[in-house]
Amino acid sequence: MNQSALTGLLTDVRDGELSIEAALDRLMALPFTDLDFAKIDLHRAVRHGRPEVIYCPGKTPEQIVEIIRTLRQNGQEPLATRASRETFDQVHQALPDLFYHERARMIARSELADAQGGIGGVLVVTAGTSDMPVAEEALLTARAYGSRAEAIYDVGVAGLHRLLAQVERLQRARVIVVVAGMEGALPSVVGGLCAAPVIAVPTSVGYGASFQGLAALLGMLNSCASNVTVVNIDNGFGAGYVASLINQLPPTEPDHA
Repeated sequence: MNQSALTGLLTDVRDGELSIEAALDRLMALPFTDLDFAKIDLHRAVRHGRPEVIYCPGKTPEQIVEIIRTLRQNGQEPLATRASRETFDQVHQALPDLFYHERARMIARSELADAQGGIGGVLVVTAGTSDMPVAEEALLTARAYGSRAEAIYDVGVAGLHRLLAQVERLQRARVIVVVAGMEGALPSVVGGLCAAPVIAVPTSVGYGASFQGLAALLGMLNSCASNVTVVNIDNGFGAGYVASLINQLPPTEPDHA
């Protein structure tokens, strides 16, 4: 929305030709900046409370830099996901205050290393060490959006005693992200041990019949634990994002009616 259009909108409100609610609806849908190769949604932070996130594959380093600069010029600090080290090295030359989180493949302004920062309690759990890259993406995403997030690694069902030793931590968490490949059994077990919502993330980890995570995905979708929901294969970002939203929901007020 340019200055002339904004002036016209405000004039209509002043003259009573447009209600405040209708004007707010229009403002919530605008504006965006057209960079030719991308249309940057500058009002996503208004609608969602969080700015647009940059998915790096398929974009050149120069495009990523221009998107970040555009968001920053509008007071927004984005995350860039699925970035290679080579991409980051080129982006870093133009934006030297950025950091690269190797295992999570994320570019951000801060190192997001403080597990004690933020509010609430997100717990990220992996079945195996090989699931850690996806888990780290979930962990750092949750932290980036204001949640206190911690991790428990390598507690898969092949050695169930390792998970049972963490039951107290599982039961304290407000929301749990469970990352697993192979047969994808871990979320059901975790869901049966605690009352918190469990976000299951199937990974493409496993031997041939795992079908690049499809076996884990189908197993999780058929979970017998009612508090388990599932995101797409290797989608640590999506799990961390939703976990942070759930974690920051206000407590339900008791009904005294």
